[in-house]
Amino acid sequence: MNTYANLENPIEFYISEETASYVNNSKKPFTIYYDNPEHSVRLLKGDCIAILNQARENSVDMIFADPPYFLSNGGITCHAGKMVSVNKGKWDKSKGVIENHKFTLEWLKACQRILKPNGTIWVSGTTHIIYSVGFAMQELGYKILNDIIWYKRNAPPNLSCRYFTHSTEIILWAAKNEKCKHYFDYQLMKKINQGKQMRNVWEISAPPAEEKKLGKHPTQKPVELLTRILLASTREGDLVLDPFCGSSTTGVAAIMLNRKYVGIDLEDEYLHLSRNRLEQAIKEKNATLCLQGEYKK
Repeated sequence: MNTYANLENPIEFYISEETASYVNNSKKPFTIYYDNPEHSVRLLKGDCIAILNQARENSVDMIFADPPYFLSNGGITCHAGKMVSVNKGKWDKSKGVIENHKFTLEWLKACQRILKPNGTIWVSGTTHIIYSVGFAMQELGYKILNDIIWYKRNAPPNLSCRYFTHSTEIILWAAKNEKCKHYFDYQLMKKINQGKQMRNVWEISAPPAEEKKLGKHPTQKPVELLTRILLASTREGDLVLDPFCGSSTTGVAAIMLNRKYVGIDLEDEYLHLSRNRLEQAIKEKNATLCLQGEYKK
C-alpha cells in the first residue's frame, strides 16, 4: 500500500494537488490499497465520507452503494442450514435511529457532490435502513427514479417462525437532482427481458459458491445483479464508484463490462478480498480477449 500521491491515471475521480495536500496533513490519511491504471481500477482505504468530500466534484457517472444495514445487534439467522450470528462487524453496529440517519445524510450528500450532472446512484438495503435512505434522498433533492425489488430465489428460512421469511432487498435508483437527464438503456433491458419491458421486480439468486471461492463477505451481492445495474445505467468507459465496496462485486462487473472503477472500504480483510477478486476478473478478461485475438501486451 502507498499513501496517496498525484498519480497519472485515467480515473479522473481523484487527481488534484488539494487532495494530495489533504492526505499529507491529515491525522487520519487514507491510502491507495490497489491501483491498476491499465484497467482503470482503484481501491482506496479510508472513511468514505472524508474521501468523497475531498474528491473531484462532478467526476463520477454512477454510484452503487451497499451501506451498513445496522443489523449487528446480537441476533441470529440461518446460513447453509445452520444457526449463525447476524453480527457482521463493528462497522454494522447501530448507533440509534437519529445517528444512523445522520450518517446516511452525510454519505449521500458527499456522493451527490461528486456525481456528474446526469449521474445516478443505486443504494441497496433491507427494511432496517432503506426508508432512511429514501427520506434522506428526498431531503437532499435527489430524484428517485425506481425502487427495485430484488427477490432472492434461495433466501434462508426464518428460524424464529414469528415473521414472514425475508427474501427481498430494495434497491433505490435515483438521479442527482430533478434537472438530471439520466442515462437508461431501455432497449437493452427490454432485450434481456425477452422483448418485454423490464419491471422493477428482479428475481436473482444470492451469490453462488463460485463467486465466493476467494473469500466471503457477509453482505456480498451477486455479479448478475451488478451486471444488470451497470448495463442499465452506464456506458462503456464510464466511471463507477462504490463507497462501501466490501468484496468489490461492483468492480468485478465493471471490469467485465469495460467501465472504470473506484472502490472504498475501511477493512483490510475486505480490501484484500477485493484486490484478489479484481485481479482474478482482469485475468479472466484478458484470457477471453486472448482467445478472441484482441489482447496485446
